[in-house]
Amino acid sequence: MHPELFEIPFIHLTVKSYGTMMVVAFLVAIYLIRRLSRNITPDPQYITNAALYSLIAGVIGARLFYIVHHFDQFQGRLLSVFAIWKGGLELLGGVISAIAVIGFYCWYHKLAVRRYLDILAIGLMLALAFGRIGCFLNGCCFGKPTNLPWAVRFPYGSHSYYSQISPDLDRNRPEPYLSLPEEFFGDYYQNGKMFYGLKPYEDLTPEQKYMVDKGPYRCLPVHPTQLYSSVNGAVLALILYLFWRKAQKTSNSKNANKMFGKPGQIFGLMFILYGITRFFIEFLRDDNPFEVDGITISQNIGIALIMLGVVLMVIFQRMRTQQPK
Repeated sequence: MHPELFEIPFIHLTVKSYGTMMVVAFLVAIYLIRRLSRNITPDPQYITNAALYSLIAGVIGARLFYIVHHFDQFQGRLLSVFAIWKGGLELLGGVISAIAVIGFYCWYHKLAVRRYLDILAIGLMLALAFGRIGCFLNGCCFGKPTNLPWAVRFPYGSHSYYSQISPDLDRNRPEPYLSLPEEFFGDYYQNGKMFYGLKPYEDLTPEQKYMVDKGPYRCLPVHPTQLYSSVNGAVLALILYLFWRKAQKTSNSKNANKMFGKPGQIFGLMFILYGITRFFIEFLRDDNPFEVDGITISQNIGIALIMLGVVLMVIFQRMRTQQPK
């Protein structure tokens, strides 16, 4: 786990791995989108401009989703909502915001919106593959304990460790996975303020460090759900690309009215596939609280995405084919 890649000298500002991977994901997605859009855009600058706007919207949306999801962290500290350099972004919020902005941009410039959205779907899933690596480096979006051979252990003080040493009533878990002795808790200073909680690793005794590194109180191995999501994004990007290639071959033929022959349907398919896979990956995660009927908010969103995808595919199937511009 490497939540911080390095610190900028003199100003003591750390570069976060999560934010860095989001930027990498953005650049990779834009490169792919520009490549696939060569035959439908009069000027590649359209893609570049839309990308810049979507990046800004994506950061804002990712931050807003995190604030809504963890609102209790910001009560009485409203100005901290702007401190994104300290971490706190949710990829799904960024994706939704970016889609909305790109869709509006294409509509405003009278571009072939549905054709762009099909290509955008491929780019977004590829971006997801890179972005989830940032989640793994950050230690968020962690999975449930497991004994599978590819399970991973996060270090003392990680998000997963905090979860395992605490009860989680929001997930119907009244007892912690690990019963950590009281000696590991105490008062400590952080940013000039006194806190009580899990002691920083550097404040532990050598014996305590051994117990949390190799002894009975080390973090339990968990599903690397971040990497599951990364692989899922790459596989979905490939599937969508293959459907898109097939659609390109049939768009000008007598089969243009068949399923996936109309522009926009690949975009709808993205919501369906991602909604299904995200729903099942959530069963292996151990971070999101249960909401309704024992499923998490992300699973509820996944169900909504599946329904949205079906509606979009039906609507786009009935619409006339857009001509490239």
